Amino acid sequence: MKLPKRIAMLSMHTSPVARLGGKETGGMNVYVSELTRVLALRGIAVDIFTRASDANAPYVDTESIGVKNARVINITAGPRAPVSKHKLVEFATPFAEGIRDFARQENLAYDIFHAHYWLSGVAAQCLQSMGLRAPIVQMFHTLGAMKNRVARTASEAETDARIVAECDLMRSVARVVASTPRDREQMIDFCSASSKRIVIIPPGVDTNMFYPIPNARAREWIGSYDDKTVLFVGRIDPVKGLDTWFRAMKLVVDDDPSLRKRMCVCLIGGDLDDDLDPDSELARLQTLKAELGIGDIVTFLGGRAQASLPFYYSAADAVVMPSRYESFGLAALEAMACGTPVVASDVGGLSYLVRDGETGFLVPEGDEKIFAEKISLLLHNTELRNAMGERGIQEAQEYSWWNIGERMIELYQDVLH
Repeated sequence: MKLPKRIAMLSMHTSPVARLGGKETGGMNVYVSELTRVLALRGIAVDIFTRASDANAPYVDTESIGVKNARVINITAGPRAPVSKHKLVEFATPFAEGIRDFARQENLAYDIFHAHYWLSGVAAQCLQSMGLRAPIVQMFHTLGAMKNRVARTASEAETDARIVAECDLMRSVARVVASTPRDREQMIDFCSASSKRIVIIPPGVDTNMFYPIPNARAREWIGSYDDKTVLFVGRIDPVKGLDTWFRAMKLVVDDDPSLRKRMCVCLIGGDLDDDLDPDSELARLQTLKAELGIGDIVTFLGGRAQASLPFYYSAADAVVMPSRYESFGLAALEAMACGTPVVASDVGGLSYLVRDGETGFLVPEGDEKIFAEKISLLLHNTELRNAMGERGIQEAQEYSWWNIGERMIELYQDVLH
């Protein structure tokens, strides 16, 4: 079958070239940029459409993805400034109109609308209603119903509009991409989605970027002089369960007080200015670390460039993902590719990605005692840590972006056949 010629990749609420670790930047941003790159390398032209949230964002960006045939188009829809994702649905139609106008100006026709997150799916439906009839391939990345299941406060809950839109998209688009079998099961359970419409294709990892770096070299590069490092990489968000990790780390240092002087509990992600907002998750965690008496070992590093992450992963003794919900868990895969064991909640995609007792440990969500036990085990057992790291490297090879890209192309061909 022939390759599709041109794909419209829709990422309305967040730009794939934005700095990682912010409120709305994380694994999905990496997913969109890396998938686009591998498709472009296969000769498929890809235009990524995102809402312009920066007054200085260029209309057409041909440089940031770094390969020929891949562009980022910043569409003006609403203010060119950050907007709460709960309010962005108001701009779905203007966003779609901007895509339609760009296609007309360039005299382009797209073979596939590949929508990421529910807002992009709504925009893709708008495009179809405007007469642009390309089929929609939808990836949600997270499900509103699942986030509501773990929400502890009203402010953490997703809107009814999102829940309704996600179920509608599952019934109407050409295909839905699920990250794991559990992701697929949840779609069927919550929205009675047709199993025939859902295809399981996991995210990938760039194994040319994420590979083991000798520990001493990695520590020197990042300027770390701590003997032990426990690392988190991701958005600073309540759903990430970082309070459980903090409580676990208190238990770890209570059990071995000598670690206080030679260990870093490091967090990469978030905007450090957020601690000025007393209602932010970062401010809440700053307060919690003081209450637990672990302020001397916890370091918030803020956002870091993607290219620097392999050094941080390789310098760490363990990477933690204490999430309350995680559709996949890209940071866990990146850590495994770098040879670092992962201690993760036994939830969502993490249950499939992390091989318990082989590439790391799966822990009951919210159980700080077992988190502490497994983290301590890795900190004190070099042989186990190295063995798990080696197995993780092997597992990660199956998730190379080239392999994942091939599976996505097969899906596109099936939709167009």
